[in-house]
Amino acid sequence: MSGHQTSVRHRLLKLPPGNKRLLQLLADVPLIWLALWLAFYARLDDASQIQPFASHAWLFIAAPVVALPLFIRLGMYRAVMRRFGNDALLTIAKAVTFSALLLTVVILLYGETTALLPRSVIVNYWLLSLLLIGGLRLAMRQYFTGDWYNLSDHSFKLQPGPPKVAIYGAGLAGNQLAHALGMGRARRPVAFIDDDLQLAHRVIAGLPVYPPSQLDRMLKETGAEEILLAIPSASRARRREILEILEAYPLAVRTMPDIADLASGRVKVEDLKTVDIADLLGRDPVAPKPELLERCIRGQVVMVTGAGGSIGSELCRQILDGAPSALILFDHSEFSLYTIQIELEQRIRDKRLPVQLVPTLGSVRYPVRMLEIMQSWKVDTVYHAAAYKHVPMVEHNVSEGVLNNTLGTLYTAQSALRAGVRNFVLISTDKAVRPTNVMGSTKRMAELVLQALAGEGSVLLYGEPDLPPQPNRTRFIMVRFGNVLGSSGSVIPLFREQIKCGGPITVTHPEMTRYFMTIPEAAQLVIQAGSMGDSGDVFVLDMGEPVKIAQMAERMVHLSGLTVRSEANPDGDIDIEFCGLRPGEKLYEELLIGDNVLPTEHPMIMRANEAHMPWEELQALMVEMVQSIKLDDYQHVRDLLCRIVSGYTPDADVDWLHSQCEPAPAEKTGREVMIAGGNRQ
Repeated sequence: MSGHQTSVRHRLLKLPPGNKRLLQLLADVPLIWLALWLAFYARLDDASQIQPFASHAWLFIAAPVVALPLFIRLGMYRAVMRRFGNDALLTIAKAVTFSALLLTVVILLYGETTALLPRSVIVNYWLLSLLLIGGLRLAMRQYFTGDWYNLSDHSFKLQPGPPKVAIYGAGLAGNQLAHALGMGRARRPVAFIDDDLQLAHRVIAGLPVYPPSQLDRMLKETGAEEILLAIPSASRARRREILEILEAYPLAVRTMPDIADLASGRVKVEDLKTVDIADLLGRDPVAPKPELLERCIRGQVVMVTGAGGSIGSELCRQILDGAPSALILFDHSEFSLYTIQIELEQRIRDKRLPVQLVPTLGSVRYPVRMLEIMQSWKVDTVYHAAAYKHVPMVEHNVSEGVLNNTLGTLYTAQSALRAGVRNFVLISTDKAVRPTNVMGSTKRMAELVLQALAGEGSVLLYGEPDLPPQPNRTRFIMVRFGNVLGSSGSVIPLFREQIKCGGPITVTHPEMTRYFMTIPEAAQLVIQAGSMGDSGDVFVLDMGEPVKIAQMAERMVHLSGLTVRSEANPDGDIDIEFCGLRPGEKLYEELLIGDNVLPTEHPMIMRANEAHMPWEELQALMVEMVQSIKLDDYQHVRDLLCRIVSGYTPDADVDWLHSQCEPAPAEKTGREVMIAGGNRQ
């Protein structure tokens, strides 16, 4: 398009709405006259018999006088040319039809000249008006959207411009996506792909439809560079099959935003997402049981520790749907707490939920603070998600891992016990099973703490020698599962960023495998598992089949429209480099310590029956461990972890902060006060 044409188009677009409507109305008058003149000429085939300024003048005046008020009344001039669609075409058809019928009535009432008008003229006038008035608006839509110069389906490969995309799914969602993309200029839809063979080789919304078996032909004929998935109703298993088909082609694969997000205005259609990695797993979530979701939530005061984290924040979202009377958000990160607070407040306003939201700052390592919150708000259920989870980071910060993951769980559980909390649910990890790292061993110790407390009818509390034994009315439950997709520290966001930067992708080992689950599914199952069983039960989530990390990285590269560089393909786009296992990592993760597992009322949740230590013995070992941390004796800390945690086989690394320092047993540090967990925060 020339610069002059672009300038004219921009000037027209900037006109006030009233001026635009006046222009449309003034353009329709000559079109009506032209349609009437052509109607006469098509019937008479003699222009000399058409007398618009003589005997037929009344008719040429009556036609716009009759038509224009109807056009205005039916809203023809309210349509935006750039958003002109099927509903506007239907309005034009109605308006032109009614105007033609009304003009017929006028002709019949004007008896003196009726004989001079052949009846077919009015039919011709109706058809020609549809063609001219509707055609002009379609042409203007193409002009204002910038596509007036590219009307041929055969010119896809010749015209420069936005990336050409094919839409997988020719249903309602696909048509909506094609229409929305046509209104914008970010991408140009060129074809549909659909599994329905009855649609093959047909044209929908101006785009040819290809079956999946003819992807090669589609690429040659259209030059498509991306595939956009518009199949919201497809199961994950079916989406995985489709992705496996598309993986063989040099195409970037994206998916359309959620319809609810589009409707709410949170995202635009241009905000196409990369393929959800959950689709690569191909496992459909099992429908939740409402009675399990609500048993420990509805009408109760619920507290979530680590509420700003990946799992904690999703727990909060789903707890809101369970209608608690109050939800207490607890986190030590001010920013994370503020972020989830703002999101949940908006959700409460949108859904008009009668839930009191209470954001509280603090650390699980301060027992006094924890007890004050639980007693003040009369908490009924605690979901304990606060923990350090990054394996290499905790491996080199042993003291913080023990103090936060194990002692923090102990203090939170004891506060719950003293406050009379009815349900306490610990979010654990598969890394607690025969761990090779400090993170996993500290999480297993947290499980042992809860198992030991669950076995006591009355408890002599750790760190509280002046208190008498406390009655135990709390049901302690542990839920163990593997990696969640998209969590903080997950490899998936890292791989995406590495692909975006051109590689290389760093994978620790070719045989590294992990269990994966989506964050919403994991949180949903945690809530349901926490509603089942007796105090001291360990529940394990069915994580499906383990996934090789290297294979997942390769598939992410392929679905980005790129190829992996290797010996067989030296001209590939992205390298995959194997950097070796990091401190504390192992090739395979497990979910069970033993083989003794029982089913539950939920098909995705199993009950593990595992050995544990009595509270008196474990408490003595905890005292010894805390004393070793005070003395910076991390070798002894590791020795104690080996004694307490079954299967723990540590590396030789020690805490980075103190690895080069001499122990100073006589010097009491600020950290020692926190470890003691006395009566001050």
